[in-house]
Amino acid sequence: MGRVPKLTRAELAQAARNPLAFIAERWTPETRTVRLAALSALVMSCVIVVTGGAVRLTGSGLGCPTWPKCTADSLTATSEMGFHGVIEFGNRMLAYVLCAAVGWAIIAARSQKPMRRDLTRLGWLQFWLVMGNAILGGIVVLVGLNPYTVAAHFLLSTALITVATVMWTRTREGDAAPRPLVGKAVLQLVWFLTVAAGLLVAVGTVVTGAGPHAGDSSDVPRMPIDWETVSKLHAVLAWIVVTLTFALWFVLKAVDAPKGPLSRTRELFLILLAQGVIGYVQYFTDLPEVLVGAHMLGSCLVWIAVIRVLLAMRERPLSEPGIPAQSDDPELTAAR
Repeated sequence: MGRVPKLTRAELAQAARNPLAFIAERWTPETRTVRLAALSALVMSCVIVVTGGAVRLTGSGLGCPTWPKCTADSLTATSEMGFHGVIEFGNRMLAYVLCAAVGWAIIAARSQKPMRRDLTRLGWLQFWLVMGNAILGGIVVLVGLNPYTVAAHFLLSTALITVATVMWTRTREGDAAPRPLVGKAVLQLVWFLTVAAGLLVAVGTVVTGAGPHAGDSSDVPRMPIDWETVSKLHAVLAWIVVTLTFALWFVLKAVDAPKGPLSRTRELFLILLAQGVIGYVQYFTDLPEVLVGAHMLGSCLVWIAVIRVLLAMRERPLSEPGIPAQSDDPELTAAR
């Protein structure tokens, strides 16, 4: 292994002033590396939602009763705090893993040649969403797991997943102006589907806020809404989203749409069916924690699939040398 060259004072000063530019001058990642970095940020965005759900479902929401420290005297969980302290503190530590994944995505996007400013901006937007959600998570603890702040915490995580999905998709495209693959009427149907899915996710947070899993073994106030009623509304919205997805698939087949939009729509339909099965089983089995956790993961996958359907309705062809050709991606090649 060769010797690592020593840095001059000027280079050290440059690295201190602008570390991203310093790295970008000395490293050009492969296209696959940029895609993997963006995917890792997306995966961790989902993981942190699932582990956050595990905190709530195990009653560990106040395992660390304060923030940013775990206790007034300790930054970490102590042995006296037991299982709940370990679960809550472990979830807090995973936030650092998420930050590392987002940081890797930013560095990889910034170092690509030529630099793709849109990818770098999407990476930084993820970073600020992570920071905002970390602060909101602290507020959730400080206000004793108020269900409205818990709902906001989940919705901000959904915003993070949205941006991460867009960034991951953009790593597989060129930088030319988007070119529609479907007509305006079909695109309007897709937007109706997206809005309905957004309402489905939002109402799902209300179901959680009114439901029995308060997140702690103590008496945590719930949303003053009839849980049965809001659960039925959630189910109605789910059927609306399923119906719109099937209608979209039928319309895309009728107009002989490219394979890309059809494939994304079919994937969404299958994920929705699986999520629906989990939802009904958990409802009729008195909300077992394992199924509730699986339903939270399903919610993330449904929303990712919805965003992918929306983005599949257009393509961004190659416009500059140095950006990987779309033919490298069989899905995008089929969609052209």
